[in-house]
Amino acid sequence: MKILREVVITILIAVAVFALLQLTVQSYTVVMSSMEPNFQQGECIMVNKVSYHSSGPQRGQVIIFNPPFDSEYPFIKRVIGLPGDIVEIKDGKVSINGIPLEEKYIMAPPNYTMPATKVPENEYFVLGDNRNNSTDSHTGWTVPRDNIIGKAWFIYWPPSKWGVVKHYSYPELNEIGEQGIMVSQSLGVQFE
Repeated sequence: MKILREVVITILIAVAVFALLQLTVQSYTVVMSSMEPNFQQGECIMVNKVSYHSSGPQRGQVIIFNPPFDSEYPFIKRVIGLPGDIVEIKDGKVSINGIPLEEKYIMAPPNYTMPATKVPENEYFVLGDNRNNSTDSHTGWTVPRDNIIGKAWFIYWPPSKWGVVKHYSYPELNEIGEQGIMVSQSLGVQFE
């Protein structure tokens, strides 16, 4: 009787751990080259599915999501524009709210243009790091918040790439934002 009880408890613990893992992390295999040079086709990534429950994705983070059209696979892209941002691509540069981004992580500067476009509420503008070989938001779509599976967290295959996924920030946007806050506070004006 004691052995049966221990077997049942072990099985219940295994089921609970499995269910918890299914709710919090997921494996994803990169199937295209749109995120080169940072992610290669065939690499396996662990996705953190709970990271966006309390807050939304931030610029520079790599996300896994279901695109807003029929696709056999989820997509992996980098968040560039947040809801309400104005995104523009011209002269090989991506600009957010009129501020060009410094993007040292991309394969090559974009060889296309995109007019200034406002990101809809509850949606995100995403681009592949391989800008000139990526199906992404520059072609006219954005990612609804509900389509986001999670944040790319850890590369576990191949072993030579094993490690935490690098996300980027854009200090040029923070500097301007902080200056705007200081100006608004000194003038007593509130910007929306």
